[in-house]
Amino acid sequence: MSIGKKKSRSKSNNDLTHRIIKTLRDAGDNPQNYKQVAAKLKITDANSRNVLIKSLHSLALTKKIKEVERGKYKLNFNEKYIEGRLDISAKGNGYIITDAYDSDIFIKPKFLGKALNGDIVKGIVFNRRNSGKIEGEIIDIIHRDKISYVGTVQLSKRFAFVVPDDDKMHVDIFVSLSDLNGANDGDKVIVDIIDWPQRSEAPNGKIIKVLGIPGEHNTEIHSILAAYNLPYEFDKHIIDYANNLDTRISENDIKSRRDMRDILTFTIDPKDAKDFDDAISYQVIDKDHFEVGIHIADVSHYLEPGSILDKEAYSRATSVYLVDRVVPMLPEVLSNEACSLRPHEDKLTFSAVFKMDKKGKVKDQWIGRTITHSNARFSYEEAQIIISTKERFVPADISLTTQSYDVDLNLFNAIITLNDTAKILRKDRMINGAISFDKVEVKFDLNDQANPVGVFFKTSQDANKLIEEFMLLANRSVAEFIGNQKPIKPFVYRIHNEPDEQKLNDLKQLVGNFGYDINVRNRRTIAASLNKLLSDIKGKKEQNLIDTLTIRTMSKAEYSTQNIGHYGLSFDYYSHFTSPIRRYPDVMVHRLLQHYLDQGATPNAVALEEQCKHCSEMEYTATRAERDSIKYMQIKYMQNHDNRIFNGVISGVTDWGIYVEIIENKCEGMVRMRDMKNDHFIFNQTSYSAVGQRTGQSYQLGDAVSVRVKSCDLVKKHLDFYLVDVD
Repeated sequence: MSIGKKKSRSKSNNDLTHRIIKTLRDAGDNPQNYKQVAAKLKITDANSRNVLIKSLHSLALTKKIKEVERGKYKLNFNEKYIEGRLDISAKGNGYIITDAYDSDIFIKPKFLGKALNGDIVKGIVFNRRNSGKIEGEIIDIIHRDKISYVGTVQLSKRFAFVVPDDDKMHVDIFVSLSDLNGANDGDKVIVDIIDWPQRSEAPNGKIIKVLGIPGEHNTEIHSILAAYNLPYEFDKHIIDYANNLDTRISENDIKSRRDMRDILTFTIDPKDAKDFDDAISYQVIDKDHFEVGIHIADVSHYLEPGSILDKEAYSRATSVYLVDRVVPMLPEVLSNEACSLRPHEDKLTFSAVFKMDKKGKVKDQWIGRTITHSNARFSYEEAQIIISTKERFVPADISLTTQSYDVDLNLFNAIITLNDTAKILRKDRMINGAISFDKVEVKFDLNDQANPVGVFFKTSQDANKLIEEFMLLANRSVAEFIGNQKPIKPFVYRIHNEPDEQKLNDLKQLVGNFGYDINVRNRRTIAASLNKLLSDIKGKKEQNLIDTLTIRTMSKAEYSTQNIGHYGLSFDYYSHFTSPIRRYPDVMVHRLLQHYLDQGATPNAVALEEQCKHCSEMEYTATRAERDSIKYMQIKYMQNHDNRIFNGVISGVTDWGIYVEIIENKCEGMVRMRDMKNDHFIFNQTSYSAVGQRTGQSYQLGDAVSVRVKSCDLVKKHLDFYLVDVD
């Protein structure tokens, strides 16, 4: 291992440079001679003093420091200082991401110091000769992003190293034999960095947990969670606290709420769902009007602010949906039992109730706490049968009860009417500039050992869209209810900014290769042309690629108290109200709603914004873990298909290879440049293509190709292909 080798002279000099710069920076406007610098660096021997004198002279020549009078030095304050987040590429180069510059600040590996990917750092910015990049050097670490890493133990007789899985972690971690915690050579582990000595190339670490043998299913799934610092179980004291909650519904609970138990209510969820956040009630008012209630589990009733359970839920901020399991935000006693709107049980809910006409217009609304009773549970497939056939379909749980014929008939009428209304609501959204993302979701058929035996695609049908539209109606109405009040009240909004103009133009150029176009003249033409694009590609080989590229063009939705509206939905006000079992921001929204309904004082907006930021970050973290689990399962699935030839489409091009997505199962892998025979291929950044230097043959984004599996690495999560010539 490179970091186990003896430290080179250049590395030592680089370390001294950083220490000199830090010393002069700390000295500010007070010039320092070599003796003062030596004293602060605790340099006492003659040889080291001579090296220091030469280093000071060299730094002055390169203008990193300046000699203000004979033998006295100050930091060159003409150089620009910058703070930002460090992003390290797989090749080891660094980039400081900051709003102060239009482009990221490039950091060569030798100028990274002891900074790691994700750290908040301070750097010096300078322009290198013969380089168009803005370059810099890291001089200080303001905040370390993480100390825990997942990696594999490499054990020797006297010490060990943990080689991190993260390809952005550019150093291995030294572990003494006393800190192995029972780990053996080759084990996958979680290791914490405990310190990084000044003169050491490697940080020192301590193994916190042994995950298991690399490549084994649970080892790899737990590794994914650990890599993002996500828990995969609740501590015993959290479980005990939750199990001791009084989840009975009291008479006082009923009296303090609107009682809607006599109104026809039902749920529509995935067939394998265990927790039910939301239910819908329906009743006819007259021949032209009906009432629809969107009822949401009242998690805030059980989650006492500041309790250990509340702190745990806030820390997690979201449930994590991996391919083979759910890591819930709340313990099972709440998520699957007390808060789950299961059929034939009274439940405490928070509701948005609307009086609507047959044209989808809201005539009146009411928002508040309720008690409800679900009469039936439908899966999406069961509800879709009713919508598609216009025939009555009785869910399995109805037959186990004494439900009357009238309830059965009313359920049928409710689903038909609400589906018709949902289509109107959706059409209105599209007319108003909403963008219709119906991206295909990849799902796996798993056997009893959680091995993938098949791949299928989940698409959104009318039953899914029915629920989606009424959840959107509730979320928007709740946000408008608070957002339109005067004076302005702090609230948790779900915001989505407009797409970046340059990204849109890049997308326009890319889809042009497929014969499509985007009108980027204004907001309305952008939305209309994007919807046409997404409609035109449905069912075509390039659908998933263009769906993905279009989504990447969009800004990232997030939580904030600063409302800017939701671009993708074309709503001026939007919030998340409908999923408090799996999203902490929804719990926050419920609490704020009730607080304002009770005429409570204005809460601390700054603290609320910090909570929003945390929830946004955790949502993003969970999304990355979920993607990694899909990638892992795709590679596992492809292990059994190494002799087949697949048709694919080029989904990405880089300077080290082309990415190919297989059409029939959406698995994506790489064809490395070195494996592309018959020519030497070079990445052309302008055309997003790999071009042969001898033949001129080009492989471009979106091209159809055929591939065969080269290798499947479950540990590194790499899937490699060979290109195959098919006549």
